Amino acid sequence: MSAPKAGGQGSGAKELETIANLDRTIHSPARFMILAYLYMVESADFTFLMRETGLTRGNLSSHMSTLEEAGYIVVQKEFVDKKPLTLLRISDKGRAAFRAYRESLMRVLGEMPE
Repeated sequence: MSAPKAGGQGSGAKELETIANLDRTIHSPARFMILAYLYMVESADFTFLMRETGLTRGNLSSHMSTLEEAGYIVVQKEFVDKKPLTLLRISDKGRAAFRAYRESLMRVLGEMPE
């Protein structure tokens, strides 16, 4: 099997274009993990996500801010028994974006030769 010529519209051009157009907000491994967890549950608290993703407090907080600014997650802060609790849930926009990202990635991987 020969590789497509550089610059041409060979079989890989469509896949490369799809990869180039992936949502960069989601494409970060940490943000992908956060959204993947939130996609599967109604909501999750900060400590649970920190433990499950292996991210540090500061790193998780930074990625949360990026996702919140994009409108992909909703962050709710409250107190339970006088202790602060931060809950995160995926928004409708975030759910649609994650689904589109997943479908694009699966399509690219499915079309690539083994």
